[in-house]
Amino acid sequence: MIFLKKPLVLIAVILASLTTFNSEAQSKRKRKKDEKTEQSAPKPASKKKGKIKEYSKVITKDAVTDDGLFKVHSIDDKYYFEIPNNFLETDMLLVSRFAKLPSGLGGGYVNAGTKTNTRLIQWKRFKDKILIKEKSYSAVAEDSLPINISVQNNNYEPTIYAFDIEAISPDSSAVVVDVTSFYGSDVKALSGLSAGFRKQYKVRNLDKSRSFVNSVKSFPKNIEVIQDFTYNAAEPPSGYGTETISIQMNQSMILLPEDKMQPRYFDERVGWFTLSQYDYGSEKLKADRKTYIRRWRLVPKDIEAYKRGELVEPVKPIVYYLDPATPEKFRSYMKEGVELWQKAFEAAGFKNAIIAKDPPTKEEDPDFSPEDIRYSVIRYVASTTRNATGPSVSDPRTGEIIESDIIWYHNHLRSYRNRYLLETGAANPSARTLDTPDEEIGEMMKMVIAHEVGHTLGLPHNMAASYAYDVENYRDGAFTQKNGIAATIMDYARYNYIAQPGDQNIRFIRQLGPYDDYAINFGYRYYPNAKSADDEKKALDQLVSSKAGDPKYMFGSQGSRFDPRSQTEDIGNNSMKASTYGLKNLKIVAANLPAWTSNQTNDYDDLAELYGEMLGVWNRYVGHVTTHIGGVYEDTKNPSQNGDVYSMVPKLQQKDAMQWLHKNAFASPTWLVDKNILNKIDYAGYTERLRGLQVRQLNRILNFETIGRLIDFSALDSSNYSALEMLRDLRKGLWSEINSGQNVSVYRRNLQRAYIDQMNYLMTEDMNRARSRKYYNVNQSDVRALVRGELNVLKQRLRTASNSAVNPETKYHYRDALERVNAILDPK
Repeated sequence: MIFLKKPLVLIAVILASLTTFNSEAQSKRKRKKDEKTEQSAPKPASKKKGKIKEYSKVITKDAVTDDGLFKVHSIDDKYYFEIPNNFLETDMLLVSRFAKLPSGLGGGYVNAGTKTNTRLIQWKRFKDKILIKEKSYSAVAEDSLPINISVQNNNYEPTIYAFDIEAISPDSSAVVVDVTSFYGSDVKALSGLSAGFRKQYKVRNLDKSRSFVNSVKSFPKNIEVIQDFTYNAAEPPSGYGTETISIQMNQSMILLPEDKMQPRYFDERVGWFTLSQYDYGSEKLKADRKTYIRRWRLVPKDIEAYKRGELVEPVKPIVYYLDPATPEKFRSYMKEGVELWQKAFEAAGFKNAIIAKDPPTKEEDPDFSPEDIRYSVIRYVASTTRNATGPSVSDPRTGEIIESDIIWYHNHLRSYRNRYLLETGAANPSARTLDTPDEEIGEMMKMVIAHEVGHTLGLPHNMAASYAYDVENYRDGAFTQKNGIAATIMDYARYNYIAQPGDQNIRFIRQLGPYDDYAINFGYRYYPNAKSADDEKKALDQLVSSKAGDPKYMFGSQGSRFDPRSQTEDIGNNSMKASTYGLKNLKIVAANLPAWTSNQTNDYDDLAELYGEMLGVWNRYVGHVTTHIGGVYEDTKNPSQNGDVYSMVPKLQQKDAMQWLHKNAFASPTWLVDKNILNKIDYAGYTERLRGLQVRQLNRILNFETIGRLIDFSALDSSNYSALEMLRDLRKGLWSEINSGQNVSVYRRNLQRAYIDQMNYLMTEDMNRARSRKYYNVNQSDVRALVRGELNVLKQRLRTASNSAVNPETKYHYRDALERVNAILDPK
């Protein structure tokens, strides 16, 4: 023990202690900056000749400097970054996207604004070098935990690039590196040409003589670089003979927020785009996989008013700018499509949470660029592609959406016009034209934009939303005007194809619904007292559980191949009934198609295009029914909820679907083969068109997955529809002429031969090469035995029928079919 004998010494010790305490109370960010400055400060010994130079000899008086996130110096054709020490080992996002590109690159689905890479990076110092390291947050553990050492050792970050330190700033607070080669060479981590593109277009190399850095601009939180690259390529997508691909890339480097957004746990009962991390610091006996939703950061301006239940504006609203290339006549529809979501955000307690703006003029913002990561833009793309997309960029640490761009392709409205005519023309007089009224085109565009905005807010497709409404409701004008055609805009339910001629006041175009309010409330409700994602879990679970059992709030994944309630392009809660209405309307459209197209235009281009798309509509209506056979309902639940997650579609419903298919799909829908159309648009291939449509549906039934599910569920419960029952029902319907003694038409002959071919596939396919999902051993299952049994039954029927048939074509067909079956059963 030491005794202090003099009062002055005691006072000095106390003052020193207070100074230490105040120092420790500094902000975490300040300590971090100080530590990095101290660690990264150059040692006098490192200023060796030929290595680190004097600042004034590198950044000369000729330098043009742009000050922002980093100081960017331009000297002749060289670019230098002056990186502050306190930004070393700081998380940043490097986003690469096309600014300009040649026509046809990527087959039409790649455009100006398309992201090619997103990487979380850190600038790190190693001796006299600065490294760009790509960092991953897929595996995490708190820094204070011992296991964090192992997490780091087993997730070593790749080095994307290494720079020599050219100079140290005069006050030693920053390092200077030459980034000219980094941005001017073919760095694969930044390139717009993927390995697939390089192979497809036979790219040899980057031609440095025709490549250069166009511009480098530094803003307070981001740096934007434009590169012009020209590649030597033997087979470019356009400009044939030039052996050249020229692209312009935009590289955005954005500082990620130090005050990370509080993440929100994903609940699989509500659809969201997500990110996942493995937390090795978990108390569980394994790495804890945590999944968070992707969402914008919305915080109320007035938290006390928000607590009282008042609608409050966010501190920073979500803002979308229109592309300067957007035609004036479409701008109002696009902005309305964005701001339709304002009502949904009110369910989460926010007003004016999302806003659309015209592009700023040069005077308003001279630096505005659609590629700039600071702006979310609805990009208008001059392309013949018929599509629209809604990608976004998010913080991989928390799921916070930083920026998003909606891509609208110029020709997309043509596909909507065509679908409008084909799916609603029978009941909707205004759709019976190639010149759809502007107001209705605008309404379609508004809803497509709203759908894509939903994606950029974090919402995936919800294919179960149209199942919430009864089929007959679609013929009720008051119901459709209020509810639209699905419980969410995020379903692929575009038009009301159920309404019949004579139905009044029908809404034919989709709109937002109750699920949208519910999903936005789940993702964006602000919980003022929650200090962590765990603190929110109880409230979120209560919200979701309160909607359980209500079909309006059901989520159905787009990835489902087996749940007939979660299908694309369908509407209503009974596919057989809905498709019956749909086909009834489509027959009317088919009969009038020439009058609505070629008779008006005096050419057959539109007739040919719409006829081809009409076959696609028929295929969708029929496909909605096919999914019921071997179908399984998926009802996502927590263990606290009653009932099964997976249950087979009831037997009677599957048998109903089978009979519907025999009547409407397999019984030669010859109305599709209309000579008034076909002999105007093509010289051959008439029977092949119908064969292809029918066989596609047949093969969906006769596949390993469908039969496997039937085997599984009949093993669990013998009252379920069995694989044997299904195969018998299918055979009897497809070969019904054998029992009736009727002649077999060319369409049926084609279909019956396709049946034999697919049965042969089921008998002989090598499952090591089969593309279907292998969740059971086919060779040791009932599949081969059931197929062999059905072929033997068919063999006996064909032997008798071939002797009794009178029509020569039918007789020859039966004999040929018999030979084919014999070859399968006895390959020798």
